[in-house]
Amino acid sequence: MRILFIGNTRIGDFILGSGLIDHLLSVHPDAEITLVCGPSCVGLTRHIPRLARVIPMRKRKHHRHWFDLWRDVVRTRWDLVVDLRKSGVSYALLSRDTRRLRRAKDMHKVEEAGAVLGLSPPPDPKVWIGDDDRAHARALVPDGAPYIVFGPGATHIHKTWPAERFAELARRLIAPDGPLPGGRIVLLGAPNERPEAEPTLRALPADHRIDLMDKANLLQAGAVIERAALYIGNDNGQMHLAAATGAPTIGLFGPTPARLYGPWGTNCRVVSTDAPYEELAPLLRESVEKSFCLMETLPVDKVLQAAREMLAQA
Repeated sequence: MRILFIGNTRIGDFILGSGLIDHLLSVHPDAEITLVCGPSCVGLTRHIPRLARVIPMRKRKHHRHWFDLWRDVVRTRWDLVVDLRKSGVSYALLSRDTRRLRRAKDMHKVEEAGAVLGLSPPPDPKVWIGDDDRAHARALVPDGAPYIVFGPGATHIHKTWPAERFAELARRLIAPDGPLPGGRIVLLGAPNERPEAEPTLRALPADHRIDLMDKANLLQAGAVIERAALYIGNDNGQMHLAAATGAPTIGLFGPTPARLYGPWGTNCRVVSTDAPYEELAPLLRESVEKSFCLMETLPVDKVLQAAREMLAQA
């Protein structure tokens, strides 16, 4: 059986739809999947079983990347095409069955993806982590005191919780009277997110901090996170990666709707700004143009209390 799966180009969106890949592999044990995704997502596909091919789709001017994809896959007769991008390509292929995403304004993106195959409840997001990734993760974060992973970066400043508050939260989490006394804080993120990590790194003693900013690929980061006592981070792809590993996950939200993009899973929780999304959304365009934060009304105490409660449940 030949399946063409047209996934998302961004890491977070790709992960939110990844449960469909796992479902297809389960219900079609003879299937081979050709997977289309963004270049930044390719690292997540390394251990997915029965992949015939991974096609990185690099955006080009005038939407020429869609023509490139069509030219690449049009000669194959597909048994099933699953299109999470609602592209014209899926209309222009020989396929016995084509399933396309339908946008839903009030449906979480995981539920929206599940609806493509008529699945309710939808399959949980999945990340395929290899033994090599886990071995590397143990070298990066050796066994010892329990640790909490911070994801202090985000794609845009408007949804980035102030770095100084991450630093204060770190100090209070591992203080003698904190919920994880004597624990460690691990900082994970991309190279361009290092400025958001620096206040936390400076605030902690060397034996209570581990700097993994730009030092782990996506699957290695997932392997670090899955052993963590807790993950706390902004709304970004790494937050969805954390939730997909099954680690206890707190997502920090403000100017993006948590009902659509919150971390998915029974072990996940959203902590939102005191200013509701409906109040912040009208400021979004201005915040992007003028580069200012919309997470200022999220106090440290609110995040700390959520962390206490989640750590107490472990």
